[in-house]
Amino acid sequence: QLVESGGGLVQAGESLRLSCAASGTIFSAMGWYRQAPGKQRDLVAAITGGSTDYADSVKGRFTISRDNAKNTLYLQMNSLKPEDTAVYYCNTLRYQYPWGQGTQVTVSS
Repeated sequence: QLVESGGGLVQAGESLRLSCAASGTIFSAMGWYRQAPGKQRDLVAAITGGSTDYADSVKGRFTISRDNAKNTLYLQMNSLKPEDTAVYYCNTLRYQYPWGQGTQVTVSS
C-alpha cells in the first residue's frame, strides 16, 4: 500500500515536497506520476537504484529521492508552474501497487 502526502496550494515559483510512504519495502524502480483534469496519468520522475530520470517538463525543477530505511519516496518540486497542477501519485514503474488516492498539487499564477 502507498500513501502520498505533501500536496497543497502554492503560488508559481514556490516549492513543495511530496512523500510516498509504503507499507513495506519499496521496490527498486519507483516513479512519481501526475494526472491533470481530463488528461492521462503521466510519469514525471523515476528512480531505479541510484539512477534518476525526469520528464522534460520537470527536468531541472523536480528531484526524486528515496529513504529505504523509512520505506519512503520523495519528490522535491521547485519553481512550480501552473501547468504542474495535478494529482500526484507514486507507484513502481510497472504499476505493481494498487493506486493510492494521490495528493493534490495546485499552483496559482
